[in-house]
Amino acid sequence: MNTLKAEKRNMNVKARRLRREGFVTGNLFGRGLQGSIPLKIAKRDVEQLLKTERKGGQVMLEIDGQTYDALIKEIDYNAMARCVEEIDFQALISNEKVHSVAEVVLLNHENVIEGVLQEILKEISYKAVPAALVEKVIVDVGNMRAGDSLRVKDLEISQNKDIELMTDPEAVVVSVSAVHNSLPDDTEEEETQE
Repeated sequence: MNTLKAEKRNMNVKARRLRREGFVTGNLFGRGLQGSIPLKIAKRDVEQLLKTERKGGQVMLEIDGQTYDALIKEIDYNAMARCVEEIDFQALISNEKVHSVAEVVLLNHENVIEGVLQEILKEISYKAVPAALVEKVIVDVGNMRAGDSLRVKDLEISQNKDIELMTDPEAVVVSVSAVHNSLPDDTEEEETQE
């Protein structure tokens, strides 16, 4: 598990100024805390963390010498500036279920020759205790053919007794649709010429 160092943020200093100084702002919240803790984190540390972690990832958050087991709840990305502006965390309590998401990762999509592969769900929402958190759901689509589809209930995450699915088990995650080559319809042209 990755460790991320953060500092308590002085709320008298505006977020825009902190960003200019090379920080990402954020918050740590959770049931075990008195209110939320405003944070400032070095931008380079956040960028390093996000090379391996995503929303729903679990990290050890070190704030002024105290360590928290935390879940990445939200990442606000500024597409114009191409940087993360804010990142929010939820403090985890070992025996308490928390709402999270697992990223759907498709493997062997280059092996799907028959038809067009369509990824319908990019993440699966669920609840679990911290020890059962899942960051990614790996789906091997290499053997899929035209007309095939996989639903949430077909995936390994739905079989895990420690996970309570929030996404509908009947929801389609990925499907392969047949390719139809349509030729121009000559009959329409003939009708318009008459």
